[in-house]
Amino acid sequence: MITDLEGHFRGLVPPRRELLRRLEEEAAQERIPIVGPVVGELLFILATAMGARDILELGTATGYSAIYLAEAAAAVGGRVISLEWDADMARRARENLVAGGLAAHAEVRLGDAQELLAGMIGPFDLVFMDIDKESYLPALPGIHRLLRPGGLLVVDNTGFQGAADFNSALRQDHRWRSVHLLTFLPQHSPEQDGLALAVKVAA
Repeated sequence: MITDLEGHFRGLVPPRRELLRRLEEEAAQERIPIVGPVVGELLFILATAMGARDILELGTATGYSAIYLAEAAAAVGGRVISLEWDADMARRARENLVAGGLAAHAEVRLGDAQELLAGMIGPFDLVFMDIDKESYLPALPGIHRLLRPGGLLVVDNTGFQGAADFNSALRQDHRWRSVHLLTFLPQHSPEQDGLALAVKVAA
């Protein structure tokens, strides 16, 4: 193995533009949990690889992850709909998407994710979930309804205790084919956490 494995991978953190660096600084100062540049780049790569045109995000905070997703969607003329319950965070996310030149490819909707999901019509190609962890399991049926067959679900913070029931339920649900990853993610909040990826394989 590489000596100082974590240090080596810290040196491989993807580069990012000034807007994202500013949001990282704000997050550190205000203790706002964000996905960081590794998961952000992963989201961009996954969305780009599958040519995702319609993307749904649950939980946006200041719009950090939404920027990565919207950059991928913009390349194929697609869009991101991001759900956020905090009015101030939603306002900041909208402003940051405008600053990033992505307002035409991203929409931030204010409200409780579960309530908003109930009124939405799909299908979506990709769903990214990063809301409060106790809401992961209750949100899963709505996500399944909205995601197209073969669509991808990406879930952050599955190492949190509040996500434990969700992790078990996703693994046991025959309608999903999933993988759970214990990860080291430099500049993620926290750096040692879990990620889940799942493909919808049955209605």
